[in-house]
Amino acid sequence: MGVRELFELKGKVALITGGSRGLGLQIAQGLGEMGARIAISARKPAELEDAKSQLAKQGIDALTVVNDLAKPEQVPGLVEAVVGSYGGINILVNNAGTSWGAPAEHYPVDAWNKVMSLNATGVFVLSQAVANRCFIPQRSGNIIIVASAAALRIGPQMKAAAYYASKAAALHLTRALAVEWGPYGIRVNAICPGFFPSKMSGVLLETIEASVIQQTPLGRLGGDTDLMGAAVYLASDASRHVTGQYIAVDGGASIV
Repeated sequence: MGVRELFELKGKVALITGGSRGLGLQIAQGLGEMGARIAISARKPAELEDAKSQLAKQGIDALTVVNDLAKPEQVPGLVEAVVGSYGGINILVNNAGTSWGAPAEHYPVDAWNKVMSLNATGVFVLSQAVANRCFIPQRSGNIIIVASAAALRIGPQMKAAAYYASKAAALHLTRALAVEWGPYGIRVNAICPGFFPSKMSGVLLETIEASVIQQTPLGRLGGDTDLMGAAVYLASDASRHVTGQYIAVDGGASIV
């Protein structure tokens, strides 16, 4: 198999959560361009339809599924919707996430639970469901968990204890699942993005963008295509002997 062939995703089915905008949509674009059949999920139907239209302009036909991963009872329906339409799942990208900013001494417990429920518990519940329904029976599968550079270091600009804790949990879950599910032929890896302009980071970046850029070795924020390469690499056979690892896509911010 040649190098170009290693990156091909033709015949693969990829489910991307939080795929209606931002990093999830960027990943869907990258995997779809390499030939994967794409399914995206999110909570808001209108945003999913907008994403479907954007993908269609690039020649990518996407299945959309309205789903709230903070509600575990909705997970089986999401999995069955994709399997029913495409016949199976080969790649799961756990991208859906949320944050809440507040000083630790005043952090609401409800906010803590909300962040941990989606960013950590939701990732586990969906990964478990897809593994049991598809990956373990077929003895192959590929899970990509979108953690964060916040799982690697604490930045003084952000007061978001639950976000830091949840993304660190997601990163360590990556390693735990890689060890347990490796014998089934399932690979589990993570991407740790730094600051990318998005709906979630927008308000924060209004006040700290200049300092973030100054503290980033490459001197820039993440862009509209910067996550695609890492996602395609981890989703494809180019990384077939890689599991339990992470790629930081943060311009070097996590090493300074």
